[in-house]
Amino acid sequence: MWHGQLRDALKTAVDCRCWGVDPSEQMLASARRRSAEISFQCGRAEKLSFTSDLFDLVFSVDVIHHVGGREEYLREAYRVLRKGGRICTVTDSEDMIRGRRPLATYFPETIDVDLRRYPRICELKELMGQAGFGGIAEATVEFPYTLTDIQAYRDRAFSSLHLISESAFERGIAQMERDLATGAIPCLSRYLLLWGTK
Repeated sequence: MWHGQLRDALKTAVDCRCWGVDPSEQMLASARRRSAEISFQCGRAEKLSFTSDLFDLVFSVDVIHHVGGREEYLREAYRVLRKGGRICTVTDSEDMIRGRRPLATYFPETIDVDLRRYPRICELKELMGQAGFGGIAEATVEFPYTLTDIQAYRDRAFSSLHLISESAFERGIAQMERDLATGAIPCLSRYLLLWGTK
């Protein structure tokens, strides 16, 4: 659960109180086993159960393309933030989706799948402004790494791998296995951070 790992890192870095929200009890159970200091609750981003003006930061990673009611989510995020609080939505731009290494390299069918699922950055900025956020800015972070174990790909840990054909999936896995037999696979992780302030 990537967002859970990042939330744990945030808590460690700044020693803040953290809450996690997920609509899946299975994901929450996994998160609770890993972190007893964070409060978790089942819920949806579009209808948060928290009181208004409660948080300093609303933070999501690789979540926005799963949110059906993005306008509602952004209004809720604005509501639960204190004045001066910030939202950070970590997502992928079109360029990032097309250039994913290794995902787009070995599973090019995921490109069109995710271009349909991920909101365009200009649309997100517009929705943030409509929700009341100001100081809207974006930043890109990236880091290269090497892949020596493709089990996460075999397990389809990336949601877009569930949305391509079985033949495309098997073809990509076979190519990864062939390449891995000759050495580590070079990769590049890139994210776009979209910030706004209440």
